[in-house]
Parts: sequence; structure tokens; C-alpha cells
Amino acid sequence: MSTGPGAGRFDERRLLVALFGAGTAAFAQLYAPQSVLPDAARELATSASATSLLVSAATLGLAVGVLPWAWVADRAGRVRAMTVAMLGATAIGLVVPFAPSFELLVAGRAVQGLFVAGVPAVAMAYLTEMLIESGSAAAVPRAAGTYVAGTSVGGLLGRIVSGGVAELFGWRAGVGAVAVACLVATGAFIWLAPRDRGPRAAAGPPDDGPVSDGPVSDSPVSDSPVSDGPVSDSPAPDSPAPDPAFPERGAPRGGRNRFGRRGRLGRFRALLNPRLLVLDAQGLLLMGGFVAVYNYLGFRLAAPPFDLSPGVVSLVFLAYLAGTWSSARTGRLVLRHGRRRVLIVSTGVMALGVVATLSDWLPLVLAGLVVLTAGFFGAHAVASGWTPVAAPQARTQAAAVYNLAYYAGSSLFGWLGGIGFALAGWPGTVGMVLVLVAVAAGLAAAVLRD
Repeated sequence: MSTGPGAGRFDERRLLVALFGAGTAAFAQLYAPQSVLPDAARELATSASATSLLVSAATLGLAVGVLPWAWVADRAGRVRAMTVAMLGATAIGLVVPFAPSFELLVAGRAVQGLFVAGVPAVAMAYLTEMLIESGSAAAVPRAAGTYVAGTSVGGLLGRIVSGGVAELFGWRAGVGAVAVACLVATGAFIWLAPRDRGPRAAAGPPDDGPVSDGPVSDSPVSDSPVSDGPVSDSPAPDSPAPDPAFPERGAPRGGRNRFGRRGRLGRFRALLNPRLLVLDAQGLLLMGGFVAVYNYLGFRLAAPPFDLSPGVVSLVFLAYLAGTWSSARTGRLVLRHGRRRVLIVSTGVMALGVVATLSDWLPLVLAGLVVLTAGFFGAHAVASGWTPVAAPQARTQAAAVYNLAYYAGSSLFGWLGGIGFALAGWPGTVGMVLVLVAVAAGLAAAVLRD
């Protein structure tokens, strides 16, 4: 399905550009409505919590779709699966903003999220496989970082473009403009992506024998997601992903899992490890609080005493770059102080930032948002990087479950924050976020050990 110059031969540079386009196309659409939620609420005559479903429905669709898309990619090929996913998401993104009713908008966004899921579900396995097979395994971290940078840039681009266009033509046009931009990014992927091996891409050599399920060394794994700065193996801002150093295993042979029932049971038990469950809880709770802040802060800034326009509110999302900076430096702190300590301190920094947003002085609110974002991505970097280490017998499955928890938190608490906003204004949302942060920190302190 990839027909451009990248289709017939392997070229690492083309792979990097293609994956950057894929990350941009997926995550720009996922978060495009976030900066225009106040405008949408006024036009649709909906509450803040109801309007936030334009974001939460899409992230819920993504959470539900990750595992099915991984299954599809194993059978149809990774490039084909990602291409269908991006084209589907973009087609829906061009139509959904102009749906005549709020219910259709939310349903369309949920379906769009299901399509978007095809990118994070497949991208890491695809790039890892392509580089290893070409003899460029050492380039996996850099390639993973390029894809992750695309997800980060995409998330930021979607919010800023939609807000800027909404200033002139309304929020629906703003969200639609993001889909147009993503169509270009999708075209870049289709044109440049090297062809994978098709339906058997995840299978591995047919006669390589069973893969050992034995213990894997708990060697240090980079805990810092990559963005425009230094590159690492961890997932970043908008896209938690499997550890690219460990490609998927467990090839079907004749339609049956090579590991057998014992291997599957062992993986299931590994996923119930208390340490792993607490790491999943970090993604669930902290991402939920983080998205709640970004969902509803726009409502506060658009109202007195700030009265900011949609275009200016969209610029607030530049604070997101603080997460790019902090996550890229987390790995060094982990090596010096240990994962547990860095995780708990980062969570505390997030709490301080949340409290600062209670101020009525705009510079302090913006500073609090920067601190909150830096703290969140520092904590997320540690938790997502720790997850594959905590489950040496089920690394890929553990990363998938973290994905589910991460986006489920975004959907659930990203919506519930609006209940607090309706009941007690911005302090109500802040209170909910502080409870989530406190629970996450308490679980980490009680259960996790380096």
C-alpha cells in the first residue's frame, strides 16, 4: 500500500520522515478540539464537562482500539494497517467538525480515536522491525525518538492551529483545518514509508524455535521520552509506547501462539504484579489530572478576570514544551537518584504547579502550568520507562496495558474534572487533580522500590 520512493527499498531517512508524519497526523487530530472547547461550549450550549467529551471520546476510542489494531497489523501488515488508520482518521476528521448535533460530534470523535489508535499500536513495532532487519538495530533509539517527536509536535500543532483558525472562522473550521494539515502528513507517510514484510511481519523466522520466557536482565532502561532534544527509547508526551529495544515476540505458527498456554498464563500473572499495577496507576491518575487541567483551564482563561480570545488561549499550550524539556532530562536524574525518588518528586512538582494555577494573576497561572507540565512529563517518563523493566516476561503486553491505563485516565478524569468545574469552578477541578496526584504518589511510595 506504500507506493512512493520508499516502497521498493529501505532508507533510514525515509523511515524517519515517514514516522514523523505518522505521529503528527495521529496526535494533531486527537487533541485538536482541546484549545477551542470554550467556543464549542458556547455554540453547542453544553456544559464544560459535556464539551470535554470532544476530547475524551477520542482518547477513549484510542484506548479501546490499540489492541485490535495490533492484531490487524499482524495479519495485514504494519504499513497497510497504519495507512488505513491514518486515512480513516483524517477522512472522519474532515467531516466530523461539521456534524449537525453534539451527539454526532461525540460519536464521530470516538470513531476517529479508534482509527488514530492504529498509529501508536503499530509504529514502534514497525520501526524496530525495519531497522533490525536492515542491520541498523543501533538506530532504533533515534528512530523511536523521531516518531515520538512527531507525536509531541502533532499534539501541540493540533491545539495551536485549531485555536488560531477558530479566531477567524470559528471552532469547527479550526478543527477541520487540522485534519487538512494531517492529510498532508498522511501523504508523506504513504509516499515515504518503506514496505514491511506484510502479514507475517510480526512472526519472526518460521523455524527459529521457541523464544525463551526466562528472566530478562533488569538492566537500566532510559526513562526519558524523546522530543526535539536528546533522543531516548521511552515514549513521550502524547504517546506512551512499547520499549523499542524489545520487539514483539510470540509469533503465530499455524495460527497458534508459540508460547502455549503456560507462556500466556505466565504473562497474565506478570501483568498482575503489584509493582506493575502501581505503574499503570501512575499513567491512569497522572494523565487524567494533566488532561483535566488542559481541558478546563481554557474555560477559566476565556472568562473574567482574564477574558482571553481563543487564539491567545491556544498559545497557552506552548507550555507543553516544558514537558519536552523535563522528560528529556529525567533519565539522568534516574541514574543519579533512582526511579522511585524521581517519580515521587516529579509528582510533587506537578502538584505545586496545579496549586499555582489558582492565582488570579495571569503570569503566575502560566508559570504554574509550565511547572505542572514539567512535573507530569517527568513522572510519566519514569513510569513508562519502568514498565517494561517491571515485566521482563511480558514487556510488550505490559506496555500495551500502560497505554490502556494512560488513555483511559485521559478519558475518564478528563471528563470528571468538568464535574468539579461545574460544582466549584476552577478550585473544584484543581481539588480533583490534587486528589489524583496524592493517590498516585502514595501508591508509588508504598509499593515501588528501585
